[in-house]
Amino acid sequence: MNPIDRRALLAGAGFAGAGVALTMSGDARAQSGTQGNAAPDTGAPRGADPSARHRIRFGVIGLDHSHIYAMTDALIRGGGTLAAVHAPDARQFAAFARRYGNVKRARSEAEILEDQGIRLVASASIPDLRAPLGIRVMRAGKDFLSDKPGITSLDQLADVRAAIRETRRKFAIMYSERFEVRAAVKAGELVKAGAIGKVVQTVNLAPHRMSPASRPQWFFDTARYGGILTDIGSHQADQFLFYTGSTRADVVASQAGNVGTPEHPRFQDFGDMTVTGDGGTGYIRVDWFTPDGLSTWGDGRLFILGTEGFIELRKYVDVAGRPGGDHLLITDANGSRYIDCSKVPLPFGPQFVSDVVERTEVAQDQAQALLAAELVLKAQAQARPPMLG
Repeated sequence: MNPIDRRALLAGAGFAGAGVALTMSGDARAQSGTQGNAAPDTGAPRGADPSARHRIRFGVIGLDHSHIYAMTDALIRGGGTLAAVHAPDARQFAAFARRYGNVKRARSEAEILEDQGIRLVASASIPDLRAPLGIRVMRAGKDFLSDKPGITSLDQLADVRAAIRETRRKFAIMYSERFEVRAAVKAGELVKAGAIGKVVQTVNLAPHRMSPASRPQWFFDTARYGGILTDIGSHQADQFLFYTGSTRADVVASQAGNVGTPEHPRFQDFGDMTVTGDGGTGYIRVDWFTPDGLSTWGDGRLFILGTEGFIELRKYVDVAGRPGGDHLLITDANGSRYIDCSKVPLPFGPQFVSDVVERTEVAQDQAQALLAAELVLKAQAQARPPMLG
């Protein structure tokens, strides 16, 4: 690898992937576009990846967020066959069917839950509806894959944990900023290999573009989406736990509030939190202030500090630098180098389907997934209003 040429980091665009809400009416726009809240601009997978070892049938209930496309794509790559979809909104279903072709539209949720041939249900329903749905899915004898946030209150979290103990089914959460970002996958490989020594701290910056005209009403109501830390912050809490290897963690301090969106007083547009665990510490900042001048929906960055080096991820865009996304910069005792991660495989789909069949936890550790949810729910509950002068 060549050392980083700083001058070479000054010219580029961006590719990305995730907003927070979607009506899914009208024509789908590319997720690599300015809003980041529509279907991906690449075609749907034609079938399973070569690494997929198993085949299962899965259903989808709830199309209220565009993350359902990445979730469905991952399951198809993993060996899943989309058996049925329940979506009361005809426009949502039409957009989904345009991507996935001859999709069976279930007449009710029960039709999917009672189908004994369906082993897994995925959902990107309105956030406060996801945990109750997941519990119904598990009690029907199926595993559940939720969009994030999968849980919007501590009471819901207690109910989910109880249902997992009762049913022995999976309540997985699709933390796509780690599972579906190739640079994040590569960073995990480097950390596991000891490339930067023992991880001491993660710093995660997660700005998003709001595009308010494209958002449904529930997007602006903290009671529906759980608040900014619960929602966006869940991605970052997951990454903190994963890269530090923490199995126990708590919130040191947090703040959240509305500092620049007075027309939506129940909305939160800024938040941050400091966390600590038995594997390291972390700082997380989330916001809805991405300016229209940026070529993609957010300049998401992750910094991983180790005892023998550090890694920086420029996930979706390298501002005024290299084109595209999935950039990784690493510095260690031998110098600094750049790694293009745009071709790194995404293992989550095949691993998760194998977990469903083999009852393993390779794709996602169940306790860690729920601990990430617990962290942001606690941070949200104790958050103070931002002090901005």
